[in-house]
Amino acid sequence: MQAKPMSTASDIHSPSQLLAVAIEAAAAAARVIEAAARQPSDLVWKQKGESDFVTDVDTDAEAAVVATIRSHYPEATIVGEELSPGTSIGSEGLVFIVDPLDGTTNFLHGFPEYAVSIAAVRDGELVAGVVRNCTRPETFTATRGGGAYLNGGRISVSSQTEPYRALIGTGFPFKMHDLLEKYARQFVQVSRHTAGVRRAGSAAVDLSNVACGRFDGFWELDLAPWDIAAGVLIVSEAGGIVTDFDGNAKLPAYGPVVAGNPDIQPWLLRTIRKAVNNNIDPTT
Repeated sequence: MQAKPMSTASDIHSPSQLLAVAIEAAAAAARVIEAAARQPSDLVWKQKGESDFVTDVDTDAEAAVVATIRSHYPEATIVGEELSPGTSIGSEGLVFIVDPLDGTTNFLHGFPEYAVSIAAVRDGELVAGVVRNCTRPETFTATRGGGAYLNGGRISVSSQTEPYRALIGTGFPFKMHDLLEKYARQFVQVSRHTAGVRRAGSAAVDLSNVACGRFDGFWELDLAPWDIAAGVLIVSEAGGIVTDFDGNAKLPAYGPVVAGNPDIQPWLLRTIRKAVNNNIDPTT
């Protein structure tokens, strides 16, 4: 029998292997979340800031993610809201960007829109990402140059070209009340020219919905790296565009996000920028 060749360091850090570990870690976190969801009366709310909560479920799911990743990559840096939010994502080494429960407020209320989001960054480049929906049997995945998938089937962004037929996802700046007036101007203009706007409360799921064509576009003013890292790669590999408000390719960093298919994303970016730059009154 021919001996199986030993794995090399490059194999271990290949996008496909990094994705496999991210999927394993997301599944571990999902088991923690799903078990807790069956006992909602046991949930204890902890307030981090205004309209911003965390629970033991967040930290337990995070622990499951960290344990899984560390068992494969003890040298990796792991960045997340409850982990090391101030850690910079440099241009060298292996970094996992983790949100063990994106949509905590939804989870606390039993609103079925929350997920686990994990992305792998190798030498400064997003190379693998997974969004595990915890309320539906859906796992979105992508690798750099390898396409985007839902439960193993290839997905792509929508082919919608007309804004008036487009369904747009969004997120409110619930932690940054000073941005609400700016957001309101954008919301009115987008609502006036599209088929509708939806706010579900999980950016990871919203971006996944752009990737599979349920949403034609998405924007939000204030997001963190762990909110978007996996979703940015999944949308991009599904043929979409993800930028900041200046139109630059979106990196896994703090700030605004505009995503969509190649026709709707540029229109959405122009519309929200115009709403702010022209200081359009949201009541008119």
